[in-house]
Amino acid sequence: MTDHSPAVPPRDSGRPGRRYVIRGGTVMSMDPAVGDFESADVLVEGSRIVAVAPTIDAPDADVIDARGRVVMPGFVDTHHHLFETALRSYLPNGLLLNDGSGSPSADPSYMEHIIGRFAPAYRPEDVHINMLYGRLSQLDAGVTTVLDTSQIHHTPEHSDAAVQALADAGARSVVGYWAGDGRPESQFPQDARRLKEQYFSSTDQLLTMAIGGEVAGGADFGPVYAPVWTLARELDLQIAAHALGFLMDPILQGIARGDNGIALGPDVLFIHMVHISDQVWTAARDAGVRVSLAVPIEMAMRHGTPPLLKMQELGMEPSLSSDVETTMTADPFTLMRSTLTLQRMLVNAQIFDQPRAPENIWPTPAPGTPELLLDRDVLRFATLNGARDLRLGGTTGSLTPGKQADIVLLDATALNVAPMNSAPGAVVTLMDRSNVDSVIVAGTVRKWRGTLLDADLPGLRATLEASRDHLFTAAGLKQHLFP
Repeated sequence: MTDHSPAVPPRDSGRPGRRYVIRGGTVMSMDPAVGDFESADVLVEGSRIVAVAPTIDAPDADVIDARGRVVMPGFVDTHHHLFETALRSYLPNGLLLNDGSGSPSADPSYMEHIIGRFAPAYRPEDVHINMLYGRLSQLDAGVTTVLDTSQIHHTPEHSDAAVQALADAGARSVVGYWAGDGRPESQFPQDARRLKEQYFSSTDQLLTMAIGGEVAGGADFGPVYAPVWTLARELDLQIAAHALGFLMDPILQGIARGDNGIALGPDVLFIHMVHISDQVWTAARDAGVRVSLAVPIEMAMRHGTPPLLKMQELGMEPSLSSDVETTMTADPFTLMRSTLTLQRMLVNAQIFDQPRAPENIWPTPAPGTPELLLDRDVLRFATLNGARDLRLGGTTGSLTPGKQADIVLLDATALNVAPMNSAPGAVVTLMDRSNVDSVIVAGTVRKWRGTLLDADLPGLRATLEASRDHLFTAAGLKQHLFP
């Protein structure tokens, strides 16, 4: 048995036959059948979790000392436009669309500037560095699985660069094959056949594939989903699409009715689901449609109120997603806290708005009032639900023996957390990315004691900055640190 100093991770982690024990951590498994432990061990062999127990005797295994750490499954982000990494914080005040007000929030706007001006300027090399750097950043924050939703597949070469970037990041990722800017050399969606055969023929790998099956598009923003959804189902690819009712609810109602021979199903992941009619909601629930909510972005960019209460009413639960770093950070702690506090604000407001006598200063919730979300709820949204929504529920999302060892160690001894009085409460209400001590993907240690491994971050940052400079020049926009 070898005890490791903070400078030395287990040897050859993730390779077949290599074993190590994560020893003495506060284990939050996210699997009711496994349970939670104030102190326990997790045995990893190769890429998989072998056992979780209060004490594991494994004399041939290396040891990771997890005392003072919360050990839990890695976080899952079900919607991130990774290609926009070079444009971080460009739209701190921006709205989704220009509302014509002439305010700093109206101009620049997301659709006009990011999609309309910057996106067409991306070369394949820009796609690669943006997606690689953004994926490494999320890995550093404890996100072991992400669905990339980059509308950047202008050509097959752009698609190849996207796949290569996520492969180079060495983390679990779902490559979302989305339409680009519609240039003549685009081969969307037909190139999905080549991509699946070339890169995704094996199910035993970190990368899987989904297709961007947007329901509306073109100059008239009419229905465009039928051929893409048909192809996706032929290739057994998950369908992911943004669902914004103020733009497309009539089309969504058509899908709910089964127009064009296309039906909703559990292979569909809808993103946002704001301003959606009850007809579509009911059909989505009954068909097993999955829903990803990007709560901070939906609130900030005027997508609409995140439909947390509607989902509770229907007995549904979302997964969580970061969406765009042009406007908000992509770390899972921000997502969980935003979701928790928004839902509780909405419910608490309902309770205070109940009819009541003036002397009843602290009313009891009326029958039918939604239950307040708890810390464990948003942890589930950010782990188990994310894996489920990306069709990876049997692979990741919990510390279940037999699943892939996608694990994070979170520092509970840090100044912003200690003393720890509740493990789920500490993770959700106190922690941030600085508490992500170590990150493991498929048994391989990718971050160790606060340092991302096998990544030349200074060199990558220089390449990313050069990409940013190109993008601003090509888009005809000036860089201003104090706009």
